[in-house]
Amino acid sequence: MPRLIPSRSTLAVIDLQTRLIPALLDADVVLSNTRRLLAAAGMMGVPVVFTEQNPKGLGPTVPELMPDLALESAVVATKMAFDATSVLAAHLPPDHAVILAGCEAHVCVLQTALGLMAMGREVHVVEDAVGSRTAGNKAAGLRRLERHGADIITTEMAVFEWMESATHPRFRDVIALIR
Repeated sequence: MPRLIPSRSTLAVIDLQTRLIPALLDADVVLSNTRRLLAAAGMMGVPVVFTEQNPKGLGPTVPELMPDLALESAVVATKMAFDATSVLAAHLPPDHAVILAGCEAHVCVLQTALGLMAMGREVHVVEDAVGSRTAGNKAAGLRRLERHGADIITTEMAVFEWMESATHPRFRDVIALIR
């Protein structure tokens, strides 16, 4: 898989909702890294799509991410299926790689990644920005994703690949996100 290029990337944040977050292992880490990704995406012009699984039952996207919903490119797509491929497809330019964050790694993130790859999409799953209720489920989901062709990356990998160089005009702003 090639390097991430901002003009050919879309960040998809899967189901980080009010009734799901309290059950996630290390939810604070997942939210913190997702905020970093969202901030970097905003600086780099990377489009963002949020999904919400059955928002009437599971609530909206968590308030901690709500300021990031103001990103000019952000879209919120609701779904009932665990696989968000069909709702994401309407918002993905044909040549874009999809960077996935959210929950749960072994359910909605997994099924969405598998669906996107079946459509021929390049998929990068951000390991430190996805969560599950248990460490075992997260690990199993990530192993399966990697085995089936998803690229497993970290928040810093995504951010620095989008930035490309220390000469980038937003270098200092991006570095501030990481520290």
